[in-house]
Amino acid sequence: MTHRDWVAQAIRKIEADFNRSADTHLIPLSLPGFPGIDIYLKDESSHPTGSLKHRLARSLFLYALANGWLREGAPVIEASSGSTAVSEAYFARLLGLPFVAVIPASTSPEKIAAIEFQGGRCQLVERACDLDGASHRLARETGGHFMDQFTYAERATDWRANNNIAESIFKQMALEPHPVPEWIVCSPGTGGTAATLGRYVRYRCHDTRILCADPEVSVFFDGYREALAGRPWRDIASTGGSRVEGIGRPRVEPSFIPSCVDAMVKVPDALSLAAMRHVSATLGRRVGGSTGTNFVGVLAAAQRMRAAGRGGSIVTILCDSGERYAHSYYDRAWYPAHGIDTVQADAAIAAAVAGGTLPALDCVELAGGG
Repeated sequence: MTHRDWVAQAIRKIEADFNRSADTHLIPLSLPGFPGIDIYLKDESSHPTGSLKHRLARSLFLYALANGWLREGAPVIEASSGSTAVSEAYFARLLGLPFVAVIPASTSPEKIAAIEFQGGRCQLVERACDLDGASHRLARETGGHFMDQFTYAERATDWRANNNIAESIFKQMALEPHPVPEWIVCSPGTGGTAATLGRYVRYRCHDTRILCADPEVSVFFDGYREALAGRPWRDIASTGGSRVEGIGRPRVEPSFIPSCVDAMVKVPDALSLAAMRHVSATLGRRVGGSTGTNFVGVLAAAQRMRAAGRGGSIVTILCDSGERYAHSYYDRAWYPAHGIDTVQADAAIAAAVAGGTLPALDCVELAGGG
């Protein structure tokens, strides 16, 4: 079999797998303190690998195959805090390719088990800022391909259509009372989802605005603020790793496109995780920490709409299930060990949901934003 034949066969396998999969659900969520504002969760946990990253992994594999970067028998390497690696391991196994995830040593045991269940191998790195370098080295040493989600996420996804998350949201919203959302709220991990959403709403001429909620230990917010001020922003970096797994980065990743985002808020981890617990209790099932960060963004957007006397809808993303975090966010002992208050944060989220005011959040927006 020639390389071209192998690539064609691999693409057919991925497309067939997609054809066997249903779309993810859009779930209404009650927000009692904000009458006239409808909230929806796009439940990405129902993908075969359990998270939003399933879409990204499929796109990255198709992009790499179309570019001729993957070869039969050669390993695939990815730098990932867990969910992308789980999804990429799934597609690597589908194609019969070895997969190695380069992940922070702090990654939850459940995520490591999920990567290994899909046939992947994990290489642990102590500092999050070293993931990229370690992945490049491993690819050179093994003759494999470093998938590099943080560079290619924004370009691998077809933002015009092809059932990307934006197109799916708008199709599912079509029969709702407010079919064009006022806001879509997401949180940046690579920046690719925000880029897809921002490009799609502009391409379709929707008035929807994109709000990014950045976790506490991350520099995307700082990069966005500097970009909007016309100052250098690409090289902003820190050494810390985000405590909200799957989102937040110690550097501003290449896939983050500030002009695709209408506003950003910075969310303290205590509020993110209190919001996670609130959403879990409301739905009757556990969600991950990044969904909590998104929900704080939803509350900020709802308060803004109410202050402007506007009704409408807000859509956000339920990124993954909370079952992957039994040893962290759903273990009471984890919080004091990480210096995170729960009592005040839970009270703040409960008050905001009931119509009160959130604790003040740092916020920046594009000029001319509504």
